[in-house]
Amino acid sequence: MIALLQRAEIRRLFYAEHWPIGTIADALGVHHETVQRALNRARGLHLGPQIRPSGLDPYKAVIATTLEQYPRLRATRLHAMLRERGYPGSAVQVRRYVRTVRPAARAEAFFRLDTLAGEHYGKRRVMLSSPVGVG
Repeated sequence: MIALLQRAEIRRLFYAEHWPIGTIADALGVHHETVQRALNRARGLHLGPQIRPSGLDPYKAVIATTLEQYPRLRATRLHAMLRERGYPGSAVQVRRYVRTVRPAARAEAFFRLDTLAGEHYGKRRVMLSSPVGVG
């Protein structure tokens, strides 16, 4: 962040003296992008991250309503459903979006199955032993 006086000096050198951006940067000892940012701020331009529309935007409502009904539906199946409706994009974008909007899984009650030592879950083995000496 540069001081207000330095920003005013950059604007004066650029607009009144007609110095190039690189010359202003060298004279003031700042980076040329700092000079560009100071000039853009003076012009009213704020060059930040630009969010452009996605090809998935028209289909987000369909995804939301489908996930409300079927929260465990896979994103690849959603992609196939969207392709039938005319979505031209790939499954990767659908997966990324579904990851952010999928409803949280509901906690389900369950009983823990505890087995004691010597018990077998499922089939029980019966061991038949023959008496010793019988042959």
